[in-house]
Amino acid sequence: MSEDKMQRGLKNRHLQMIALGTAVGTGLFYGSTTTIALAGPAVSLSYLIGGIIIFFIVRMLGEMSVEEPVSGSFSYYAAKYWGEFPGFLAGWNYWFLFILVSMAELSAVSIYLEYWFPDLPKWIGVLACLLIITAVNLFTVKAYGEIEFWMAFIKIAAIIGMIIIGSYYIATDLNPFPMNFHYLWDHGGFFPNGVEGMVMSLAPVLFSFGGIELIGITAGEAENPEKTIPRAVNQVIYRILIFYVGTMIVLMTLWPWNLVGKEVSPFVQIFDYAGFPAAANILNFVVLTAAVSVYNSAIYSNSRMLFGLAKSGNAPKFFEKLSSRGVPVNGILISSGITLLAAVLNYLLPDEVFMYMMSIVTGAVVISWTMIVLTHLKFRKHCAAVGVVSKFKSLFYPAANYLCLVFLAMILVIMALMESMRPAVIVMPIWVLVIWIFYRLKRR
Repeated sequence: MSEDKMQRGLKNRHLQMIALGTAVGTGLFYGSTTTIALAGPAVSLSYLIGGIIIFFIVRMLGEMSVEEPVSGSFSYYAAKYWGEFPGFLAGWNYWFLFILVSMAELSAVSIYLEYWFPDLPKWIGVLACLLIITAVNLFTVKAYGEIEFWMAFIKIAAIIGMIIIGSYYIATDLNPFPMNFHYLWDHGGFFPNGVEGMVMSLAPVLFSFGGIELIGITAGEAENPEKTIPRAVNQVIYRILIFYVGTMIVLMTLWPWNLVGKEVSPFVQIFDYAGFPAAANILNFVVLTAAVSVYNSAIYSNSRMLFGLAKSGNAPKFFEKLSSRGVPVNGILISSGITLLAAVLNYLLPDEVFMYMMSIVTGAVVISWTMIVLTHLKFRKHCAAVGVVSKFKSLFYPAANYLCLVFLAMILVIMALMESMRPAVIVMPIWVLVIWIFYRLKRR
């Protein structure tokens, strides 16, 4: 085993579930109530539009990952094809993004455990989750991939079950077609809050899809990346679209949009409708698994990003250290330790501050995806200059790149108009400035 190389222990099924596991979570199970309130029945269109944009972006990342399957992903590509500071910014912004996500998911774990164990101190649930997931990540990348596969499988099985059960009730409704779909146009029509409401819902939709770019970070540890990455990228995208769009269509067909999720999660409503008395317990198990799954992937991605930054000279060489099993042990331990501190701080801070931090996550996602799109433009120009033909080309280059940039700029405008997300728009340029200052200090 080489001391400076990671193991290629992630199979195609691992890659697919890793991307699904990070992109399908609380954004769908609970966050969908926000998008439904904004868009009404048109929420399915919101997820479809957002999914298409994300498809373009992940294909861009997939193209670069197939050509150069390295750990550190788009931070490495930004540094190589754009410049030192873009690489520095891309890497540290992504690390910061997943530190916040990790903090949120750890906090969520303690809340979900409290449902079954009301007398259990919150810090015990947080510490238990942190220790178990850290140990899994320290073992081997294959262990991480296997654990993530099964946790993501539970989430996906719950979504598929909901779609099947919901579709059964739609098909057996006493109303003939098309009246069994009448809730899609009752109560204000398909666009009850106008097209503007659907457009405003695109910001929380973006948050829901955050994390799918993790599939590019796995490239350095994927078996046969020229085959597994293209297959995983293509299959994951259309499956996520089916899960999100399919779920929203079922929900909007079974209930009036203005009643969905008002008192309980939309998923509880589905199971209650099907006559499952243990609906709340089923959902609590699923969302607990979802939170642990995202935390698992966050620790994985943060450690690999730190390893990639260290390799390129943008982080201390301390983070280049690999264990005998080929995992970046120091990156895992440091990322895990910081998330514990963040969880404690979050427990002590008011709920309003926590929500503001989650809006900052959305802002960090915008920065990351913008960096991927711009880096891909530079990458393609380099390929054209040296006569390299990509093995896994992105779609509709360069038109798709410019479309994605316009979409991401529109998201910033939407966030500025939303009171709950406006602080993130204010913080974003300050955050970029902080990273630039640290970059200049590093250069000196």
